Amino acid sequence: MNILGINAFHGDSSACLLVDGKLVMAIEEERFKRIKHWAGFPIDAIQACLSEADLKITDIDHIAISRDPKANFNLKILHGLKSLKNPKYLLQRLANRKKVQSIEQHFISAFELKKNLKAQIHNVEHHISHLASAFLASPFEEAALLSVDGFGDFSSTLLGYGKGSQISVYEKVTFPHSIGVFYTALTQYLGFPNYGDEYKVMGLAPYGKPEMVIELKKILINTLDGLFKIEEKYFKHSTQGVQMSWNNCYPEISQIFSSQMEKLLGPARKKQDELTQYHKDIAASVQKVCEETIFHVLNHLHAKIKTQTGKDLPLCMAGGVAQNSVANGKIYLNTAFKNSYIPPAATDAGTCIGAALYVHNVILGNPRVTPMLSGNLGSKFSEQYILQMLEAKKVPFKKLNDSEIIHICVESLCEGGVVGWFHDRSEFGPRALGFRSILADPRRADAKDILNEKIKRRESFRPFAPSVLIEFVDEFFEQNDQVPFMEKVFVIRPEKRSLIPAVTHIDGTGRLQSVDKKANERYYNLIHHFYLKTGVPMLLNTSFNENEPIVNSPNEALDCFLRTKMDMLVLGNILVKRAGIDI
Repeated sequence: MNILGINAFHGDSSACLLVDGKLVMAIEEERFKRIKHWAGFPIDAIQACLSEADLKITDIDHIAISRDPKANFNLKILHGLKSLKNPKYLLQRLANRKKVQSIEQHFISAFELKKNLKAQIHNVEHHISHLASAFLASPFEEAALLSVDGFGDFSSTLLGYGKGSQISVYEKVTFPHSIGVFYTALTQYLGFPNYGDEYKVMGLAPYGKPEMVIELKKILINTLDGLFKIEEKYFKHSTQGVQMSWNNCYPEISQIFSSQMEKLLGPARKKQDELTQYHKDIAASVQKVCEETIFHVLNHLHAKIKTQTGKDLPLCMAGGVAQNSVANGKIYLNTAFKNSYIPPAATDAGTCIGAALYVHNVILGNPRVTPMLSGNLGSKFSEQYILQMLEAKKVPFKKLNDSEIIHICVESLCEGGVVGWFHDRSEFGPRALGFRSILADPRRADAKDILNEKIKRRESFRPFAPSVLIEFVDEFFEQNDQVPFMEKVFVIRPEKRSLIPAVTHIDGTGRLQSVDKKANERYYNLIHHFYLKTGVPMLLNTSFNENEPIVNSPNEALDCFLRTKMDMLVLGNILVKRAGIDI
């Protein structure tokens, strides 16, 4: 049984493949197109999945797309007739709906088929796909479920319950109310206009104080039923519509906030304007209000599940808002949940897996797949491929064994070197997890400046993350948890902060990745060797890229290495050093 899952005609387009219940591959289209958050029909990702399993499109039995144009359709029409003043918005949404409905024609055209697909096509509602991507891939037999993002199929939030291979939806929040839209609107207000810039507000927030909470609670309001609503006058999307364009398949969203928000908070910051303390205070307030609403909903969900099942169940959570690692790190401190699973791609990219699993488990009634405990689900390249590429480009290299590679890397890191680390399959999702990573010494106070000067060239307020050997998490962090996908920010113990300044944010926190030997033995061994030499069981880990999607192929890794000032590039067991450095 071959099931292809896709997220298409939406930001973070992606594809995955299930073969007889095994997740063979999952990858975002951006990794091939080299455009962040690429949106459209993910043809390269689909072809990569088919190639990985040596299949043709005619071998696929089921295709699951994580959009359902029929979902909440009556609500969409009713709201459109009552509220929207912009007919262009309605036409745009109908055009996007038509693309999803005609998905078979896109396959026929892309693969030059002379007849209809053999595969049965399933439209799986966006937020159901999110829930499935978390629960059906988790290690839990039973769990409370939450999906929360901007919008998808006219909903922004779903609360549910999972048991075995079944998912039940308890409650939903529909258009125009959305935590994700609240956060995005304020992200735009603060002068970060690009699709996906919300993480910049999250990084900026610790530099401010939550002085504007009272004002922002007029915009996002927690309701007595355990849910929330937005005050619509501060937004454009419910009455005027918000224009979404796909310029070269890069998603762009027009201004969401209205003039009323500027009356409440003052003039919006332009992208080129200075970031003042006031802007930092607004960022801190946005983050705090967002967190409080998430905890409000989660406590309501826990109470509802506890009442119905009599159990304290774990939490499975997905959706764009579930990428807010700062909020995730506070869930155990502010809710009744004490165990959770958030997949490596909680974003819309992950809905391709959710849609495929929903078809496999719920529609077809098959047993659950092996839990997804590692994020390396993408492309893999042979050593022969790497050697031929380097030889063709006349790049000097050495082939070494694991222990030699690790020893040389650790020596370089301890001397202030920056290492590009390319190993095994690429990661699925937005985080580098030790397969496509740039590494540095977390003990160096100047490591952040070195990385930004040599490679990243990003805003100074954005932190870098620590990859920590799993058995040492409790020694360095105030909370002890397994965090394999870098999805939670925890407070670093005060006595340890001066030891690891490069990964300690201004508020004393770090976005943790706990590294388990079972999930990534080679990366674990590298960090362990660094620990034996330095006494510090972690490395600074940031994504292998330079203002682009994370590198996917050895060619892209080499190009990034050559145009930046990285000191060393590791491609499996192949070592490349900067010109002038002896190898």
